[in-house]
This record gives sequence, structure tokens and C-alpha cells, in this order.
Amino acid sequence: MPLTASLPVLTRTSLNDRVYETLRAALLEGRLRPHQRLKIRDLAATMGVSETPVREAVMQLVRERALTLQTSRSLTVPRLSAEQYLELREIRMELEGLAAARAAEHVSTRDVAALARLHDRLRKAEDAGNAAEAVRSNWHFHARIYEAAAMPELFHMIQGLWLRNGPLLTYLYPHAAPFYAGRHRHLDILDALRAHDGPAVRTAIRADTIEGGARLLDMLRELDAGRLDEKPLASGPELDALRAVA
Repeated sequence: MPLTASLPVLTRTSLNDRVYETLRAALLEGRLRPHQRLKIRDLAATMGVSETPVREAVMQLVRERALTLQTSRSLTVPRLSAEQYLELREIRMELEGLAAARAAEHVSTRDVAALARLHDRLRKAEDAGNAAEAVRSNWHFHARIYEAAAMPELFHMIQGLWLRNGPLLTYLYPHAAPFYAGRHRHLDILDALRAHDGPAVRTAIRADTIEGGARLLDMLRELDAGRLDEKPLASGPELDALRAVA
């Protein structure tokens, strides 16, 4: 049998999906920052694809309010205001609390061990000053919990909220790093999951969301009031993380 017979056929639909998932992951993991300007041509060149699948993927993200269309070929990553952040945070806590409580019913010892490793990776990245890895590890920590709920529609809604929240997380380090008065709330989450205690894990998720984002919320209020210069915050790496999806 010829080698080509064993290779998948890369249809236009599958390529569109791959481009969309690449951009979506970049937003979820905080690899695209607020106010970052994106051009379809540059995205296509970076990812090694034509402009057509990029255009279709970004238009889907525009519909999901994760990107803002400036012109037919230019986009911007929006920044949430403090008011928007608070509204979405309230919704997130309800949905993520539900997912985490349901996950507590299903989670295995192996799942909890994987979550503990993700938390360790997050802490090591923070200690090493690796902001990108810290933000990425935090998303994967939470995503693994919500996936364990075995409620795919709920997980999809949570991802939609994180798409809009993810770029803000580029502001965390070093400007608004999460701070907890006591132990890290991820440890409370892990303890509650080990005990299969749904109400406790729901409470821990809520505390993590409020406490971990308190400094970020303060920063957003300062930005909204014009008391903080946003230009230094809006600078950062460009599109290297999106290279070669096809």
C-alpha cells in the first residue's frame, strides 16, 4: 500500500477547524493580549495557510466576541472593562462551580494526580518568572476539572467565557499576580476533589476566582479611570506561538 494511502485527507473543513482551534487555544491560554492588532494576512503567513481558513476562523471568533473586527482584514483583541469582567465573573462562578461540583462525583485518583502536577507546573512557572507557562498551566488546571464533569455543553459555555477572559491574564505577571491571604486556593480545590465533596469544591472555585483575580480587577478599575497607562501592559510577544498549523 502506498504511503499516501495512510495519510488523512486534509479537507477545507478540517483546515478551517485547525486554524480556529489554534486561535482559540491562543486566546484561552493568554497568548494573545488585549488591544493586540491582528491582520488576516499576517495570521495566514504565520500559520502557513491561505487567508480563506483564517478569515472563516476569525469571523467565528468575532461572532463569539473574542475578537473585534476593525476592517475587512484587520482585527483587535478586545479588553474587558471592570464592569464586564465582574459580570462575566459572576456567570463564570455559577457555571464553573456547577462543573466542579459535578466533577467531584466523577473524578478519579489519577485525575487528581494530574491536576496536582498542573498546579505544581503553575507554581514553578511563577517562581521562574515564566508568565506564559503560568497562565497556560492555570487554564489547563481549570479545564481538566470542568471536563471531568462529563457535561460537554456546560464545558463549551465555560470555554466561551474564558475566550473573552483569557487575554486579560497576560496582565497578571508581574503587574497583578494572584495573591491569597492563606494557602493557595488550588490546594483547597484538590482537597475537595479528593474527598468527592461537591459543595466544598464549588466554594473553593468561587474563592479562587475572587481572590486570585482581585489584583487584576483593581488594575482594570485603574485602567478604566485613566489612572494607569495601558501602553506598557499592551506590549508583548507577537504571533510566534501560532506557527505552522497545517
